[in-house]
Amino acid sequence: MRTFIALELPDATRDALSRLQDRLRAGRQIDEDDLHVTLSFLGEVDLPRLTDLDLDLQALRVPHPAVEIAGLATFGTDPPRSVHAAVRATPELVHLQAKVAAVVRRAGIALPHRRFVPHVTLARFSRSAPPEELARLGRFLSAHGDFRLDPVMVPEITLFRSRLDADGAIYEVLERYPI
Repeated sequence: MRTFIALELPDATRDALSRLQDRLRAGRQIDEDDLHVTLSFLGEVDLPRLTDLDLDLQALRVPHPAVEIAGLATFGTDPPRSVHAAVRATPELVHLQAKVAAVVRRAGIALPHRRFVPHVTLARFSRSAPPEELARLGRFLSAHGDFRLDPVMVPEITLFRSRLDADGAIYEVLERYPI
């Protein structure tokens, strides 16, 4: 089962990001209900490992992190793979992500060691994105690159299942864990 652990955003934050997406008019936009901050992408995980992980996530206790949207950016070049709202890497958020990664590894799930770059993906782009779409993206970033939202507290983490579909990924909540 393809899974990941994330912070679900409050409705007001998702609404504000959705209104921002309306101005983008480029790429394959992420549905408003699916906007989140990924803490750990687990990939394919079998049920016994998920059971072990579930027990450890139930016991996880860390301070509630604030999620603060602070600017826009892209991943990838020639062309960009995605555009995202950057999330400020507060000490609480970085600590939470490190704890989640440790719990995942303790459950026997291998994770790559990479730097945590907190973000909310707004849209994805194909490798063959037409030049006019990339031009719209450039104008969008110039006009809205300083986009900011007030910090919001997130009191739980969520384990998601991700199923790939012709239209993109479909996310299903498997469990929520108060932190």
